[in-house]
Amino acid sequence: MSIRFLLHGHDTLESAYYLAPGSHCLLDFTQLGAEKEALCSAKVRSPKAITLGSEDFLLMPNGTKSGFPFLIENEAMSIQFGEFNKPNFHVTYRSFALWQFGAQTLHQRFLAWAASVDMTPFMPERLSRVDFTFDYQLDTLDFDEDSFVSQATKDNQHRKNRTVQTFRFGEGKLVLRIYNKIDEIQEKSAKTWFFDLWGCNENVWRIEWQVRKELLRRVGIRCFADLAEREGDLLRVLANDHTTLRRPNDDSNRSRWPLHPLWTDLQARIAALDGLGVVRELDRVALLNERELRIAVSVYGYLKRIAAISGLRQHSENIDFATSFDLLRRRVEGIHDDLTWRNDVQRRYHEMRLGQW
Repeated sequence: MSIRFLLHGHDTLESAYYLAPGSHCLLDFTQLGAEKEALCSAKVRSPKAITLGSEDFLLMPNGTKSGFPFLIENEAMSIQFGEFNKPNFHVTYRSFALWQFGAQTLHQRFLAWAASVDMTPFMPERLSRVDFTFDYQLDTLDFDEDSFVSQATKDNQHRKNRTVQTFRFGEGKLVLRIYNKIDEIQEKSAKTWFFDLWGCNENVWRIEWQVRKELLRRVGIRCFADLAEREGDLLRVLANDHTTLRRPNDDSNRSRWPLHPLWTDLQARIAALDGLGVVRELDRVALLNERELRIAVSVYGYLKRIAAISGLRQHSENIDFATSFDLLRRRVEGIHDDLTWRNDVQRRYHEMRLGQW
């Protein structure tokens, strides 16, 4: 079995913030409420592009399920907040930004934004969820669910076409997933920019611990400074004591089975950690080209359907590409409106610029 380590970092990070307004606070809750109400009254599902202090955001027309009246987002973070909520700000840092800039930089960026609207912390932030990930390229999968020795009381696996895609251990405060990241990208997340980070686009498996605040607190991780200092300690417990991947043999004591080479490499990398601090350069032009290609593939599929419809109309299955494309062009020109085009393109431009793809 060939094992190639690719990279590690944080893929999701959530934190609560406690901010107090200064005498010149630029965050006008009444005005934001009016803007949100206007979106709802107009039955507009699309968010509105706004500028608050040093950042541009999309203001969502609705509040959140967790009870915050406001939700604003950009390419780096999603911020839930309310004037009377405690804590009054809850931030989810986006995967794309975490891999590009790192957790500590994004934390400082949020604090800089808060300062730009004259709001300051009156108590330290509190981390509520951190996802720690390690990505490997594996040419074959020579283990199954019985190869894991875990303290988790619940486990399951997901398969597609009788092939394992995900091993999952635990629930609630701690979940470990080992899963086919290529399948996940193709079927769900569309995070194709990982291909550039990895330098490959096949046979990548992710080892991911999703750790919530109860367990974070247990090892003293409350704020970002604690995370930088203590995440190595937490991961050593998780990878050495909580769950391990083994190579089964005849020994009845499963904990004496030899470690799988994948887990040996993982433990060695974790042993060297004193803080992840992942910073990566991502090719934004390549990302845009990838999105454009995906849209072209979708349009091409619809073009084939137009050809089939045209063929039914003409009682012929021989409808060529040029004829179908010309028919599509005429149909689109028939519904085109200059004003609607300008407004919708502008709205989509701001949505994509601020991270909503």
